[in-house]
Order: sequence, then structure tokens, then C-alpha cells
Amino acid sequence: MSRSKKNKGNADELWEQAFDAVDHAPLIAHLGVDIERDSLKLALTHRSFANEHGHLPNNERLEFVGDAVLGLSVATKLFELYPSRPESDLSPMRAAIVSRYGLADIAREIDLGKHVLIGKGEELTGGREKESILADTTEAIFGAIYLQHGFEPARDVILKLFDEKLRTATVNKKHHDWKTDLQVRLAELKLPVAEYVSEASGPEHNQTFTAQALVGGVSRGTGTGPNKKLAEQEAAHQAVLYLRDHAAEAVRGNA
Repeated sequence: MSRSKKNKGNADELWEQAFDAVDHAPLIAHLGVDIERDSLKLALTHRSFANEHGHLPNNERLEFVGDAVLGLSVATKLFELYPSRPESDLSPMRAAIVSRYGLADIAREIDLGKHVLIGKGEELTGGREKESILADTTEAIFGAIYLQHGFEPARDVILKLFDEKLRTATVNKKHHDWKTDLQVRLAELKLPVAEYVSEASGPEHNQTFTAQALVGGVSRGTGTGPNKKLAEQEAAHQAVLYLRDHAAEAVRGNA
């Protein structure tokens, strides 16, 4: 056997081992649709992992397809949800939803980071939490679903995952997506990704939720609401307002 074939065999074995090291059943459950093993493995393979193992295939081609499916799915749904909105409103609404930060937000909701196959260098620099890697992998998964099942099942998965963002995608500040705004601002300041903790109080049929937006373990915003999502949005809003006036302080506190 030639050395190149032997190295290729070793790389494929390492690829299989890395993929099998994580239970992907929870991810499939979040998506609500099955993905063939080889397609899922490819969708989860970042180029950093591929390049460190003899230039294995990576997920960039699937990402290319998934981006198109995502864009059409979101645009069509916005068109249906907001019949009176002009194109000048719909375009920025779509852009915010399918942005790197919007996609990374969805990726964190389904705990995608632990499933991604990344290289050692990316692992050491927090690659599993990088917006770019999370966003690209999310699109690659949409591409894999589309190629296996067709457009409608892929669209249904996208609309389920993005339901809240689609229904709050409005220029009305009351329904602004403050969680995405907060992630954008934190990225600009090179601060850690926000984490949210919440608790409920009151009788089960009439609970009030209180949430905190934590940056580097420090609460930078608190919000309340009738459900967890609204409380987190308000906490993110307060954190954005805090960073608007105290960005330098937050950066120093995280140094």
C-alpha cells in the first residue's frame, strides 16, 4: 500500500473517531429530522479539522447550499407574516435574521458547538463559541437536510428554529431582537458571548420570569416578563444600554 493511501486511511479513521466521540442524537432531536450519517459528519466538519487531517472534505459546499435555502425560507415567511411591510423593511429584517449573529444564536440554542469537528488550533482559541463557525455549520446542516429531504422539510426545520426571530422581526422597538444586538456589540468589544440565567416565580398558571444577561460571569442586564424568552430579551436590552455607556468599564472588568 502506498504511503498516501495509508495516510488517507488513517485520516478517515480519525475522522470517524472524532465524529463518534459525541452523541449526536440530541442535535437530531432539536432539528426534528434525520440526517444520514455521512452527510451529518460532513456538515459538522470545519475546514480547520479537515486541513489538520490531510485535507479531508469540509462543510463549505453544504454551507453554500444551506445559505440559499435559508434565505429563501426566511424571505418567503417574512413576506407572509408582514403583508403591509415594504421591501425597505423586509430586507433589513431578513438580513438581521440570517446574519452571522442570528445564526450563531440559533446554534447555541440547539447546543451545536459541542458537535462541530474543529482543529486543535481552533479548539484552543474557543472555536466552538465563534459566531463564524457556529453560523457556517448551521447553514451546512440546512444544506445537508435540503439535499437529503428536499426543500419543504428543510424549510420546515428552518422556520421552526427561527420562529421567534421571524415573529419579532419588526422595526417596532418593542419587539426588537436585543439578544442579537447584544451579541454584535460584545463581538465588537471582543467580550465573551452572553449567557442567560432565569428563574420563575408565582403560581404555575401565572408565572413571572426574571432573567439576567451575564457577560464574563457578571450580570450586565436584568429583565422580567411573562415567559423566559421575553425576560431574556429585556435583560439583553438592558445589557445593550449598559454597554452603550460603560463599554470601557466592561472591557476592563473582563481583562
